[in-house]
Amino acid sequence: MENYLNHITIHSDIRFGKSCIKDTRIAVSDILTWLASGMTMEEILEDYPELNKTHIYAALQFAARREEVTKILNTNYETVA
Repeated sequence: MENYLNHITIHSDIRFGKSCIKDTRIAVSDILTWLASGMTMEEILEDYPELNKTHIYAALQFAARREEVTKILNTNYETVA
C-alpha cells in the first residue's frame, strides 16, 4: 500500500484539528467508529462516495501507527475490563 500519510491531513480549521481524509471533512475517528459499529467497508463506501478503499486502509494505518507511539505517562492506571 502506498504511504498512508499521503491521504491524511490535519488542519486546525477543519474538524477542530482532527486527522481527516485529505480533501474531505471525514475524520479518521469517523471511519474507525463506523467500522467498530459493524459497518462494512462496502457500506461506508456506499454512504460516502468521496471515499475509497485506500482511504479506509489509510485511516486504519494512521490509527495503528498512533497507537504504536502512544506512551503511558501515568503508571497508576486501572485496566478497564
